[in-house]
Parts: sequence; C-alpha cells; structure tokens
Amino acid sequence: MYIVEAENLRKTFDDFAAVDGISFQLQPGECFGILGPNGAGKTTTIRMVYGFSPMTSGRLLVFGLDITKQLRTIKSRIGVCQQENNLDPDLSVQDNLTIFARYFDIPKAEAARRAKNLLEFIALDHRRQDTVMELSGGMMRRLVLARALINKPELLILDEPTTGLDPQSRHQVWDRLGELRSRGLSILLTTHYMDEAARLCDRLMIVDYGRILVEGRPIDLIREHIGHHVLEISSPTQELRSYVQSNHLIHEDLGHRLIIYEQENNSLFQKLSEQYCTDECILRMATLEDVFLKLTGRDLRE
Repeated sequence: MYIVEAENLRKTFDDFAAVDGISFQLQPGECFGILGPNGAGKTTTIRMVYGFSPMTSGRLLVFGLDITKQLRTIKSRIGVCQQENNLDPDLSVQDNLTIFARYFDIPKAEAARRAKNLLEFIALDHRRQDTVMELSGGMMRRLVLARALINKPELLILDEPTTGLDPQSRHQVWDRLGELRSRGLSILLTTHYMDEAARLCDRLMIVDYGRILVEGRPIDLIREHIGHHVLEISSPTQELRSYVQSNHLIHEDLGHRLIIYEQENNSLFQKLSEQYCTDECILRMATLEDVFLKLTGRDLRE
C-alpha cells in the first residue's frame, strides 16, 4: 500500500489551474520531493495532501484512506511542518509542544515525556523554558519540526523546511531529517534548494505551471538530462560557438556565458575542455540544479 496515492489532482481558483492533473505515489519509508519555481503548484499540492485545501477534482488516498471521507483519521497520523513560523510566541519552547499535543488527545504526562525527548533530538533541551521570541530562526524551524513529530506521525510533510536559514542551521535540520528517514519515516518534501533535494530525496518530481515535467531518482534525472559533467565558459568566442554547434553538443548559450553538457560524445567534450578551458571556464560535476534550470528556464518568477 502506498502512503500517498494521488491521481490526476487538480486545484483551480476561478479560471486559474494551480495544480493541473498531477499524479504521484509515495512509498512507505521513502522521502519524495516536489520541486518547482515560485507558483509552480508545490505548496498547493501538499496542502491538498494534508487536507488544508480541498482538491477541485481527482483522487487522493493517504494510508489507503480517501481524504474526502476520512480526513480526521488521516490528520491524526500525519505531521506537518509548514513554511510559516506559526509557533505561539507567548508560550515557552516546551509548552509549544505539550499544548499542541492536546490536539491529539495525548495524556499530559506522555506529552511531557515526548516533548523532552524531541527537544533533546533537535538539540533544544537547554532552551526548554525560553519563549519562542528568544530563539534564532534556525532554532524556530527545528522547534516547528519537533512539534510536527509530537504525535509520532507515519507521514511527515515538510513545506520548504529550511528556507531562510543559514548553512549551519540548514545542515542541522538535514541531519535530523536524515535520522528520521533512516528510522523508516515516510517524508513528503517541497524545497527550493536543489542540494537539499539531492541529499534527502529517494525520488522527486519537478513541476511547473501545475504540471509534472519529470519524475525519478535525483541521480537518474541528472544523468538523463545533463550527463556527468558541465563546462561553463565565460565570454565565449564565435569560434567556440561554431565548434559546439557543428558538433551538435547539447548546450545553453546565455550570451555572456556558454554552458555545455557532457552526454553521449565524451571524446568531443574532453577535447573541448582541454582546448578551451582557460582561466574563464569551470569544469564541474553535473547537479540537480542544472536539471531544474534546463527544464524550467532561467527567468525570474515573481
């Protein structure tokens, strides 16, 4: 049985389709990512999964249960870490957990025990009596994660869990999520960070304008759409452009910069990197970000 099974999900607002026929499955114990530019439909999709936003049409099962008929049961078995910091600023760190536990009818003593364990897990046990407003942004995000775990969920839903955090805080959150994943917790994740998706996700899909562009394992998507290496050359000459075009190398010409992808013809790519790679070029490994930019474009979405 799938943890989440979505079939032809649609969400419309008047004449605008925010989600336009998305289908995917989340396997037990898997971390599945949803990537996309701003406004692509990522958050709208997961809001339908945890019942915050009813779907316009389609079929959606969570734990094999129909979300239109058994939402209350589903909600008791999931944990949600939303984009926004919606912690209670008037409560202490510990009380944000124990009071939230009342929504799940967790007895007071058990809630206190779980809160203690979770604060140790996210390394905030020494701040248990502080108010939320005394915490840094990274600490707040870790507390939101702990709160989402208070009911021991079978599915953890994370909507851009590390947006706005400094690198140290991001890595702390990643470490905790990696540990949860190793314990077999199923995770549904949206993120803007390609390195986050590559590190955490077993599989992912990239969506744009409410539709799926690609789906698969991160490494498979990189190899299929980019290859193994990328050569970036600044201020490319016309001679170089002619060489790339005449040899049908897969590339993007950004005017001031030429990006060339290594795929089938490795010998030509090697010759190119040796002949043209000077101080104004970078030869690097292909990444998930290359896939993302190639498929969704490089224009700003505002």
